[in-house]
Amino acid sequence: MKSMTGFGRAKREIENRIYQIEIKSVNHKYNDISIRMPRSFSYLEDKIKKQISSNMARGKVDIFLSFENYSQEGKQVIINQELVQEYIKQFNQIAEENHLKVTFPITELTKLPEVLTLKETEQDEEKIEKEVEEVLEEAITNFVQMREQEGNKIKEDLILRIEKIKQEVEKISEYSTRLVEEYVVKLEQRIKEILKTDVVDQARLAMEVVLYADKCSVEEELTRLRSHIVQFQDLLEEKKAVGKKIDFLIQEMNRETNTIGSKSGSLEITNLVINIKTELEDIREQVQNIE
Repeated sequence: MKSMTGFGRAKREIENRIYQIEIKSVNHKYNDISIRMPRSFSYLEDKIKKQISSNMARGKVDIFLSFENYSQEGKQVIINQELVQEYIKQFNQIAEENHLKVTFPITELTKLPEVLTLKETEQDEEKIEKEVEEVLEEAITNFVQMREQEGNKIKEDLILRIEKIKQEVEKISEYSTRLVEEYVVKLEQRIKEILKTDVVDQARLAMEVVLYADKCSVEEELTRLRSHIVQFQDLLEEKKAVGKKIDFLIQEMNRETNTIGSKSGSLEITNLVINIKTELEDIREQVQNIE
């Protein structure tokens, strides 16, 4: 199980070229990837997105790629020689008019405006692509690792909560069975009080009990809840993305729990239903973080 929240970073220097990639993600219904990187790397955007998508099912992901090139490759120094000659000509003229001696190193000329231009040349795209892929792979590994760690923490919490729900379901089953038995005793006692006789029509009593039992029976709902709990536990062990499936199961479990609450007039069962709904709401919030 993986969380949709994660962060991964990788930095590497290769032949005086420094790459740094950061990946961070938050919750999202779908797979939404955005990349910020130098314009010269735009040809890599689709490949980077595919590489990220192959490691995650959903979430909003932001990728930041920075690049610093301290190598000679991809750079060309251009000297504006005509401009240099013009500077020298003007300096000599000033020196001649003012009877000055012209002595200055060539390096001083390079500091003059527009004498030197650093031009970016075409880089070896295949080499750059390979280096970016290596750094990206490292960043993705760290990113996925964090998502798995967060996912395992969520999984541990969900296991505890679904176990609590399972226990509450069994308590409801016990109370539900006892409810009919208590109803029989109370109904028989009530009939005796009203009719002032110890003789009770057992056939009529049985009919009333059947009607009551049918009206307040929650066995079908409990059976479906048990089935949903088993499915929930199975999904927790899946190796693929299960967030949407679990979210759907929670909705179904909520529906069955609401039906139990509306059918039962028992205070004990009502309290148990509230406990289950509280746990389901907490689970639903946690599930929003699951991939």
